[in-house]
Amino acid sequence: MTERLAAQFAFLAEVEKLKSVTRATPIHDASRPENSAEHSWTLALYALVLADQAAPGVDVLRAVKMLLIHDIVEIDVGDVPIHLANGTAHGSAEIQAAELAAARRIFGLLPKDMADEFQALWEEFEANETPTAIYAKSLDRTQPVLLNEHAGGGSWVDYDVQWEELETRVGTKIARGLPGVWDWVQARVRPWFDRRPNRGSKPGKLLK
Repeated sequence: MTERLAAQFAFLAEVEKLKSVTRATPIHDASRPENSAEHSWTLALYALVLADQAAPGVDVLRAVKMLLIHDIVEIDVGDVPIHLANGTAHGSAEIQAAELAAARRIFGLLPKDMADEFQALWEEFEANETPTAIYAKSLDRTQPVLLNEHAGGGSWVDYDVQWEELETRVGTKIARGLPGVWDWVQARVRPWFDRRPNRGSKPGKLLK
């Protein structure tokens, strides 16, 4: 038991580092960037609050587990913004390999039974094929959109994102698991892009 606890607390000490990983998305008032620990905690709440939007076959508590651990790899790899390098960096083979290595290292700190469970959850989320993973991934794409809208553009301004790019890189992923949520979200955020027709413009914050 002492050995098992030592392994568990070694993992818990390591994941404290997620609080120092800065994301591209600002918090709601644009006063500072969000960190990856805040992002993961918020998404766990999203999974619980929006459970009535989940498709048949979704295990909401399993989705919560996925979302709490899905970005732990950023301790080693850092945040890779969805709009970086014109949207090509996030899913690149190089980043995927680095994240897999990070997952194995960090989850490997745990006792083997827990390491295997967490690794399987992380890989299921990344594969995005099961109803639960699709639900979790859709939520992961939803939260930054709403933060950017609250913050007056956030990373959309930083990466000069156009509506068609948001729809392709983000909207399709949300709609796959949460079509009703995407309908609601796009109705809320599309006006921001409609006021920004030309690449390079930087509109002010949306009026509430």
